[in-house]
Amino acid sequence: MAESYSGHRSAQELRIRQLRFVGRESRRFLSPLLLVAIWQIASVSGLVSARILPSPVQLAHTAWGLIKDGSLPTNLLVSLERASLGFALALVIGVTLALIAGLSRLGEDIIDAPLQILRTLPALALAPLFILWFGIGEEPKILLVLLGALFPIYLNLHKGIRNIDPKLLEMARTLGLSRVQTIMDVILPGALPDLLLGVRYALGVAWLMLVVAEQVNAESGIGHMMMDAEDFLRTDIILVGLIVYGLLGLISDRLVRAGERWLLVWQMQGGTRV
Repeated sequence: MAESYSGHRSAQELRIRQLRFVGRESRRFLSPLLLVAIWQIASVSGLVSARILPSPVQLAHTAWGLIKDGSLPTNLLVSLERASLGFALALVIGVTLALIAGLSRLGEDIIDAPLQILRTLPALALAPLFILWFGIGEEPKILLVLLGALFPIYLNLHKGIRNIDPKLLEMARTLGLSRVQTIMDVILPGALPDLLLGVRYALGVAWLMLVVAEQVNAESGIGHMMMDAEDFLRTDIILVGLIVYGLLGLISDRLVRAGERWLLVWQMQGGTRV
């Protein structure tokens, strides 16, 4: 009887947490919807010129037209492929370098200084140089995304590794854990929150770098679509492209946050929200 009551109570608490989560997520969209409503009212009333800033309804019609003729889905898939490849490479390289630099003093001496120098270089100014080195194909675009997303991943994971509680490392030695076991069971779980934070920042930078990459000698992609629209003074298409970039950034961020709730469930048992 007690077990049945306990199970019912746990299920009820889970439903309450789920309802709170849905309510919290719904509230996040209230302010954007309010801004869109104000924007539409300003456009209809003539406070904002449609030539300068088309209304949300006009943008919806433009987006639907781009979807029907296939240009938006085609360019979107190309942009997603570039961003995915660049970010995946940045994640693999950033995690590898952070592990080497974070777990070894010698590794830090070799890796950290060159990366810090490279991090201070204006990435956007490297676009012409990348074109000279790699041509006008897909390589410079993917590498620009990689370069932008690499540093947040490396810096945050490196910090997370270096900030592991020394008492946990001492406990691992007391328990007789090997070096590999200590890394897998103590260091990586302890640094995971910092890595996920770095991933969130890296995704934002990746979309920013993609905008730049696709506006330099690109023949496809959302950025290319926006550049063509600029030649024909199509402000509505440019804004649709910006909205697409914004939605991609929002969706990717929400996916990482969902991953945080799953991977860091041990931090949320006490009610702490990551």
